[in-house]
Amino acid sequence: MLKFLPGIMLLQAITVALVLIAPTDLVDWGWFRLIIPVVIVGLLTAFWFGAVAAHQRKDEISRLQENHAREREALRVNAERAKAKVVKQAHQETMQEVRRTSTQANIKVGMAFAGMAGIGGLLLLTQFMTLGLLTLTTAGGALGGYVLRIRQEKRNTSQPPLVRGGATPSLPANNRSTIQLPPLKKGD
Repeated sequence: MLKFLPGIMLLQAITVALVLIAPTDLVDWGWFRLIIPVVIVGLLTAFWFGAVAAHQRKDEISRLQENHAREREALRVNAERAKAKVVKQAHQETMQEVRRTSTQANIKVGMAFAGMAGIGGLLLLTQFMTLGLLTLTTAGGALGGYVLRIRQEKRNTSQPPLVRGGATPSLPANNRSTIQLPPLKKGD
């Protein structure tokens, strides 16, 4: 509001000066000699005030746009942080569930192998040697395969895959090596 005060004071000073300069006997067209300069000064002052108001409006719009841009960026950053936090939490919950399920499966498989080994031992004690040894070796082989698979899975999850997207690397068709057998002799 203080930006308009100098213009108002200048308009009043010019109007007072024109009234004091004007002759005392203003008859017929004499009023026009006073009114025309006052109207011109009033119009110029109105244009001046319009320019000041437009400049003030532009500044306010610019300030508001900057504030909105800052708020929008802050909201975007907060949304990304919240998204990352939710993804991380979901990953942790998934890994926890996988570990729990794997542990339960390992306990059940271990109990099955222990039961099979117990049956094999019982068969050995009851003089079914061949059947008992067959059961024990089957249980041992299955247990060894299971342990080997667990180790391979742990190694595969700890190392990043070489090829993304589940594709397996392979050689191009023209570079594949083939096994060639030696030619047969007539005596073979």
